[in-house]
Amino acid sequence: MSEAPTLSLPSVPAPLHWRGTPQDWSLDGSGTLSITAGERTDWFLDPAGAVNVLNAPALLAPVQHPCMLKAFVHSASKAMFDAGVLVVYQSDNQWAKLCLELSPQKQIMIVSVVTKGTSDDCNSIPIDGGAVHLRVSVLEKAFAFHYSTDGAVWNLVRYFTLGASDTLEIGFLAQSPTGEGCTATFRDIAYVPEKLADIRSGV
Repeated sequence: MSEAPTLSLPSVPAPLHWRGTPQDWSLDGSGTLSITAGERTDWFLDPAGAVNVLNAPALLAPVQHPCMLKAFVHSASKAMFDAGVLVVYQSDNQWAKLCLELSPQKQIMIVSVVTKGTSDDCNSIPIDGGAVHLRVSVLEKAFAFHYSTDGAVWNLVRYFTLGASDTLEIGFLAQSPTGEGCTATFRDIAYVPEKLADIRSGV
């Protein structure tokens, strides 16, 4: 399918738009979204200044109030750092990623990246298999990243802020920083228009 200016997902109330151009994408009748990133695509602003790239394709929707976005994410990862991602975007130097990513040790891992001028990159925990539930929570002045192996009990990955901004978007991203491309699939997508009450409760 070719790139479209905006895209509607049944479970997301606002129209979504592309930031970066996917190599391919699809949306089936069940609401499952697939995004294929081309080669050498990523969002990363290296603290040492060696790599500064913002060319991975992301499908984003604007939000104005506390909410949650969750999905069951699968990444067909072949090369190091290939990933399927949920993302929070405020500006080119204020954004964060929650990734299901292939590590240099060939493990599929939960990885989070928080960027405020430069990227703070943190590997969290290995995941059995190539899929997991991911969730982004937009709070009043902060954000929370969670993962779940069963979609019921949620584990906190990161609690953070990006600083003040007039705009906020959340959505989906695929990346292949060192490889020839990667397809990420997002199913069971759900948007919850409410604030997460307790980031450490497991709910």
